[in-house]
Amino acid sequence: MILVNFGGPRNLEEIAPFLEELLSDQDVVATPYPAFFHRWLFKKIARKRAARIVSDYVSIGNKSPIYEDTEAIGAYLKAVVFHRYLPSTHASSLSAIEALRETTIPVLPLFPQFSYATTGSIARFFQRHLRKETVRKLQWVGSYCDHPAFIASWQRKIKEFVQGRNIPRPFFLFSAHGLPQAFVQRGDPYQAQCERSVQAVMRAFPDIPHLLAYQSKFGRGEWLRPYTNEVCESWNDKEHTVVIIPISFTSDHIETLFEIEEMYVAALTQKGVPAYRCPALNREKYWLESLQEIARYQKTIENFRLVRRQILRNHVGSMLP
Repeated sequence: MILVNFGGPRNLEEIAPFLEELLSDQDVVATPYPAFFHRWLFKKIARKRAARIVSDYVSIGNKSPIYEDTEAIGAYLKAVVFHRYLPSTHASSLSAIEALRETTIPVLPLFPQFSYATTGSIARFFQRHLRKETVRKLQWVGSYCDHPAFIASWQRKIKEFVQGRNIPRPFFLFSAHGLPQAFVQRGDPYQAQCERSVQAVMRAFPDIPHLLAYQSKFGRGEWLRPYTNEVCESWNDKEHTVVIIPISFTSDHIETLFEIEEMYVAALTQKGVPAYRCPALNREKYWLESLQEIARYQKTIENFRLVRRQILRNHVGSMLP
């Protein structure tokens, strides 16, 4: 099995190469530019952005925990681990994948909701960097946005969190990673799958009010709405306790530990609104067991079917700063 995830800086020195690899990916940052110019431009942007966010990483312990969490999950599942945006790990991971001798190789992404910018990007990377014979063996769990095991894990996590803190009158603010509207308009199923995840989780909490919003917008273009930061900034209900649930994030990292905790929760509490960040699923034993079940029974799909035929290159500057 192959377990794939975003990856994250393991130290402050890896912030810049992490961002360079991320922003150079034209499945993530769609521009009309030739690949060589896109990579040159966004490497410059990444270096400037890295300098600005070093202090954010310092505040969460000088690294992202997503790398260690993913490695631990991979060890539990006995899987080869691939970190998409940690380029220093690519050679060893690709060699390990090529060394697999199975006739069918399951691939499990830690992205429950499918997007061409996440799972699809890694499928394209494998198509470019693995031998054709190996690519033909790959069988992806393309999505598990409403798989009973995934939903049950979130329901248990939320129940334990709310009960453990004896939170009165909770309001569940589900926060998913944002995506440009243009991606969805061109057929990316991510938004619909986020909505399915929330609807399924809320079946266990029929009397609790909730809202789905999207965070981490980057650049000038229009992204999925509502934006989590705007929801928190305009919030005026002090009768409920807001619990922010990172529904599309299975592991905590900079966008939960800093963005949600230090920005969104802080914005609410400064207004006198009680608010908490619910942790991601991380390495909970029941989540690891759920991943085993998902990998074993969820329907799989071939690698080539996950690769977008034409990236949104005519959507000029959708994610440019």
